[in-house]
Amino acid sequence: MLTTLPELITRARATLRCLDAETAVNELQATHGTMIDVREPIELEASPAPQSINIPRGILEMKVMDLIPDAAHPIYVHCATGGRATLAAEQLERLGYTRVTVITCPVDAVRQHQENLGR
Repeated sequence: MLTTLPELITRARATLRCLDAETAVNELQATHGTMIDVREPIELEASPAPQSINIPRGILEMKVMDLIPDAAHPIYVHCATGGRATLAAEQLERLGYTRVTVITCPVDAVRQHQENLGR
């Protein structure tokens, strides 16, 4: 039997650390972590999240170790709705990263909380 994408995401989230945008952005500031936006570049152009680095989900495993060589560095992953971020976070843990958090809300909430901190 095939597993649907919503089922896959639900199963993955059961084992991952998940936060809302406000909590994640506040914690990110305190931990000096890195926020990774796993959306495609065209999505980023239409709706940027300024304090994030963009590593599209499709090339995450090929690029992340060059940018974040420390397995214990705090990483916060987001996307448009939280689905790709969940799958990306699961993969980051498979690679050996130990402090991975999924931001489970839409990117608009992430941007809003980033802007609020900048004021």
